[in-house]
This record gives sequence, C-alpha cells and structure tokens, in this order.
Amino acid sequence: MAKFLALAEACEEVVRDGDTVAFEGFTHLIPYAAGHEVIRQKRRELALVRMTPDLLYDQMIGCGMARKLTFSWGGNPGVGSAHRIREAVEKDWPRPLEIEEHSHAAMAAAYWAGAANLPFATLRGYRGAELPRVNPNIRSVTCPFTGEVLAAVPAIRPDAAVIHAQKADREGNVLIEGIVGVQKEAVLAARRSLVTVEEVVDDLRGSYPNACILPHWAVTAISVVPGGAFPSYAHGFYPRNNAFYLAWDAISRDRDSFLAWIEENVMNAGPEAFLPHAGAARSGKAV
Repeated sequence: MAKFLALAEACEEVVRDGDTVAFEGFTHLIPYAAGHEVIRQKRRELALVRMTPDLLYDQMIGCGMARKLTFSWGGNPGVGSAHRIREAVEKDWPRPLEIEEHSHAAMAAAYWAGAANLPFATLRGYRGAELPRVNPNIRSVTCPFTGEVLAAVPAIRPDAAVIHAQKADREGNVLIEGIVGVQKEAVLAARRSLVTVEEVVDDLRGSYPNACILPHWAVTAISVVPGGAFPSYAHGFYPRNNAFYLAWDAISRDRDSFLAWIEENVMNAGPEAFLPHAGAARSGKAV
C-alpha cells in the first residue's frame, strides 16, 4: 500500500541525489509543489526526464540541480524560450547540462517500454529527421517478421517518478482525470514514485471522462497538496494561470531576477505559499 506522507518527507524518501527523475504532466497536472520541495531540499546531480520541460524544469535547472535533461520539447508554452534551460545548454550556467532530445512519439514509446519492463521501444518515426545525427540513442532495428526497418530508443526506467493527480482513496489508489499524458507509464516504469493529490476520498467509484486509476501497489508515497499543480491546471479543480506563464519570460530572462524569485517564492516559502488561493506568488502582482 502506498504511504501517505507529508510533502517534505515524501520528497526526501522518493527523490535522491544522482537519481534519474521524471516529473511528468502534459500541460495538465504538472507537479509544481513537489518540484519546489525538491528545490528546497537542494537535490543535486539529477538526470531529469520529461516530455515537455517548461517552467518547472526551467526553475530546477536554473537552480543547478540537473546534470542531464532527456526531453522532446523544451520552452515556455505559448511564449518562447525556457531561458534557464537555454543558458545552461549554451553557456554552462549555473552548470553544464547534457541534453538528449527525442520526439514526443519516441518519449511516449520509451515510457511504455519502461512500464512493460522491456529494454527498448520501437516506432515508425525519425524518417528523414535530423535528430538521429545528434542523438546516438536513436538507432534502428529490423522487424524479424516483416523485414521493416524501425526506429529504436532505450526504455525510460527512472529511479523516481513524481506526478500530480486529482484524487486518492484511503487505500492509496490514485485517480488521474482529463489529459492523462504519460503519468501512468512514468509511475509504472519507476523504482519509486510520489503522487501529490488534491484530495483524499472514501472511494473512487463514479463516472469520470478519460480517467486512469493507478493501483496502490504501484505507488510509493502520496502527499495531499491542494493546488499542487498550480500554475498548471487540475481538471475539475482550478484553471491554468496563463498570466504567470507570460510573466515568467521576464523573470527567467535575467539571472539575478530569477534567483531573487526563487529565493522569495520557493526557498523562503513553504508549499502553502505557492497555491491558487495564495495568489500573490503566481499572479502578475508577484512579478
């Protein structure tokens, strides 16, 4: 059964220095509160994995936590560059960052292979693409049945996976509703996992559109963190704060303004200070 732990205790148990870690959520249910707690705990030498590293990984990489980033798209959605990721790649600040870039399809397939305990994933992809020129982990394999040449990528098997979800029941089963992304596969592929949730309910029976239930035996720890995905959104609980994504461009563009924001809103604040009801930290007022 998954253990119910306070956020700080759960992050300390699940995410360790040197780990390969996936903080997943595709636009929806991005685990910001857990990511900020890991920043406060000053984890180091992480190999970060995420299909769409945007603001959360921009913050973590800007804090010098990561040695490597495996990803399929990186930027500030609808705005432009993720400036802290870009400076780490281009100027080695605050430390050098190794990158491994894939397509969305390859990342999804690699997570699925990891969840299925397979060594690699195959897909009909990368034909005519340039990524194989710069990523030696994109290879090819010939189908033994048809002779078709397919792309092959290593399975993603994180040491730790961290996601946000809407609900957990008292036995530790978890409900993800809405855009599910690869959260399920990330948790099933990982050695350890942390799920932050909006609330705990007596049971998960009901009618939910496009829902997934993770069984309690697949989850290491659960933390109840209402608003734990904000400023991304949690379907049925709160919308995405688009104003913050726009404001982040100016905050993150400059090293000093970035570090000052992290100090005020993450290092010197607990998780309750960066939630939807505590609007100062994530509204235009904060920037």
